[in-house]
Amino acid sequence: MPTGRPTIAVLGLGEAGGAIAQDLVAAGALVRGYDPAVPGGDGIVRAVDEADAAGGADLVLSVNSSAAAAGALGAGIGALDGGALWADLNTASPGTKEALDRLAREHGRSCTDIAIMAPVPGRGLSVPMLASGPDAHRVAAILTPLGAPVEVLDGPAGLAASRKLLRSVFFKGLAAAVVEALEAGRAAGCEEWLRNNIVTELVQAGESTVDRLVDGTHKHAVRRAAEMSAVTEMLDELGVPPAIAAASRDLLRRLAQDRRT
Repeated sequence: MPTGRPTIAVLGLGEAGGAIAQDLVAAGALVRGYDPAVPGGDGIVRAVDEADAAGGADLVLSVNSSAAAAGALGAGIGALDGGALWADLNTASPGTKEALDRLAREHGRSCTDIAIMAPVPGRGLSVPMLASGPDAHRVAAILTPLGAPVEVLDGPAGLAASRKLLRSVFFKGLAAAVVEALEAGRAAGCEEWLRNNIVTELVQAGESTVDRLVDGTHKHAVRRAAEMSAVTEMLDELGVPPAIAAASRDLLRRLAQDRRT
């Protein structure tokens, strides 16, 4: 862990990276930023490339995109000095995070997997984070005093990403279902009624809701598969693509088949 004022490189200064970088500056860190398309904000030392940003840094935070993560790591990790650390904050699969760690190990380093667990806008550096990998505790020791709530998971790179994405199955799936339902409600002329119905169900949800949903889905899979087949037909008639409805129908059909075998 560095003593005194830490130097942190931020690769990617878009919506998330820019907000995190600005909060790091406000917290007292020396921030070196690189983004080929976005200029650094006030207080951020502008680097010419990844290696320039990483050189002399105690910690590099890669916050660009999953598609750019490997290229950024390959371009910058060789410039790290001493015990400097590399962390990837991009949303990516566990396999991608594991591959980044393997790439880092080719340079005698590791890549800490950091999963951002809530939207960054409005939160900045205070956004909840999960971290995993062999150097996760060291990364957290740098970020936590600066105001970042980092929960360390004991396990390899990819573990934090898996927790985030498993959670996304529910949250992003729920959001998609609400969007599709309201689009259908609009087409059917009863969007406000349906919106109020959804709000009531969400407000009344309690600790038993998950068990009720899971148990009921398995127990009534046959009937519910038929119901969601009818829903899919209705959405087609309304001109609304039934992406979530059709996926629900197919899941229920699979569960129904499992019950028969």
